Amino acid sequence: MKRRLDLVKRMFFMALGAFIVAVALDVFLVPNRIIDGGITGVSIMLEHLTRIPLGYYLFFLNLPFLVLGYKTIGKTFALSTLFAVAALSASTFLLHDVASVTHEPLLAAVFGGVLLGVGVGMVIRFGGSMDGTEIVAIVGNRKLPFSVGEIVMFLNVFILGSAGFVFGWDNAMMSMIAYFIAFKVIDLVIEGLDESKSVWIISDKAQEIGDAIISRLGRGVTYLQGAGGYTGEGKRIIFCVITRLEEAKMKSIVGELDPSAFMAIANIHDVRGGRFKKKNIH
Repeated sequence: MKRRLDLVKRMFFMALGAFIVAVALDVFLVPNRIIDGGITGVSIMLEHLTRIPLGYYLFFLNLPFLVLGYKTIGKTFALSTLFAVAALSASTFLLHDVASVTHEPLLAAVFGGVLLGVGVGMVIRFGGSMDGTEIVAIVGNRKLPFSVGEIVMFLNVFILGSAGFVFGWDNAMMSMIAYFIAFKVIDLVIEGLDESKSVWIISDKAQEIGDAIISRLGRGVTYLQGAGGYTGEGKRIIFCVITRLEEAKMKSIVGELDPSAFMAIANIHDVRGGRFKKKNIH
């Protein structure tokens, strides 16, 4: 029963995300000749050149990549992406005749980019994808000396640059603004406003620092045993998870108790289990 409810929840939020993307496209971007990256951008340009509805291109151009994803990445991811793409295609047909909210290109790029990021981020957060180029990048990453992000960036620079020949260079630059905003908002939606960070601290005053983190920051700590690579001397290591809003206070605590302490801080996309919930500080 729980698995079925989880599936319904995932499908609902992926469909909602796809609808938000369709609003971004049909209400803001497409009427102002601003494109997104990937297959969506290619579809917008093809719609302009052929007058065939956007929804057809969004669905059929993504199909070959979905087959590739099914064979190389996995069934669940491919089917989730197929559902999201189908929902996006259907939503664009529903919104096809809705009038644009603004004809000011900069406003369209900003608000369209924000909505685009929210919708795509929601779909990714619940296990799907909105674009076949991401599948190409994942497969290409296995055979090429480039990361997934680098391959996606290369493909999108080429696609966004092509918009200059179709819509003019002013619109191409607006497209890059929309893409950049969407890119940042996607990260925000996936990671959440309350982004978590892992903290590793190596110090001769590990006990004092750990006690201070517990009492002053309200976070639990874990002590690990390590050894210096050069000296072989035993070291006590503190591991802790905090939110990004607590990072400055964490640095202040460590700097106050041991200015020479080694501290590494990294972003975490998801935290589950354990005792991450903050304790009340009196």
